[in-house]
Amino acid sequence: MAIRSPIEWGWDQLKDAAQGVGSASTDEQHMRPGARAVPAIRRIRVDDLRIVLRKGLDDFAANRTDVIFLCVIYPVVGLMLAHLAFGHGLLPLLFPFAAGFALVGPVAAIGLNEMSRRRELGESVGWTDAFGVLRSPSIGAIVLLSLLLIAMFLLWMAAASVIYRVTLGPGFPTSAGAFVRDVFTTSAGWALIALGVGVGFLFAVAVLAISVISFPMLLDRNVRFEVAVATSMRAVRANPGPMAAWGVIVAAGLVLGSIPFLLGLAIVLPVLGHATWHLYRRLVPR
Repeated sequence: MAIRSPIEWGWDQLKDAAQGVGSASTDEQHMRPGARAVPAIRRIRVDDLRIVLRKGLDDFAANRTDVIFLCVIYPVVGLMLAHLAFGHGLLPLLFPFAAGFALVGPVAAIGLNEMSRRRELGESVGWTDAFGVLRSPSIGAIVLLSLLLIAMFLLWMAAASVIYRVTLGPGFPTSAGAFVRDVFTTSAGWALIALGVGVGFLFAVAVLAISVISFPMLLDRNVRFEVAVATSMRAVRANPGPMAAWGVIVAAGLVLGSIPFLLGLAIVLPVLGHATWHLYRRLVPR
């Protein structure tokens, strides 16, 4: 067996991805009787989240090489954006950007949901199967929900910019050290923290409510956008404690994955993405 360079290996993976997109069949996206009906919601306990996470970890272990290759792009892009922030006076928005990743995390994880779905069905799974999402009967609703979350992320960034201007702004910090010192040693800095955390919490709750199981449901059933969102919101209302705990788990995982230099996201993101599928399966009966 010849030893290939990383570039050669990566090129082969990209070719496989193109073939996977082209060969994905709508038959893979199973259509169940009554799929357009509003489904029932189960009540779960916080202990169920341990099972969900364990199954997500099992999926990650079974497809470790595939999902790391698929997810490594996120820390790479994050580091590139961080470099731009330092070089173009956008340092105050660096933390809001990293924190806001949770708002678009469900979009980034949808391919992982599809891999977990296929593995549950006993089908072979590779990272190219994540692109089977593109042939889903609910692709229109998936795109619409993705655009909604991206819009909420942009709105959060705009809000973070306003919060900075009315507290520590309007000028940009002269250095990273000066910015950190102003944030933690001045009343304006503490006001920035309080307002940022408060507004960010509201955005996080809204996104959790509308998307916690929406994407897996759109993969699993041919339903309309509003049915998926309504089902997700009903799941949150029916299980406030476990859903709050899930939000904390996701937030803590993304924070830990960001240390050091966002590299941990290549592991945290796939585990959470796979676990989201199993959370959906626990909440919504067949």
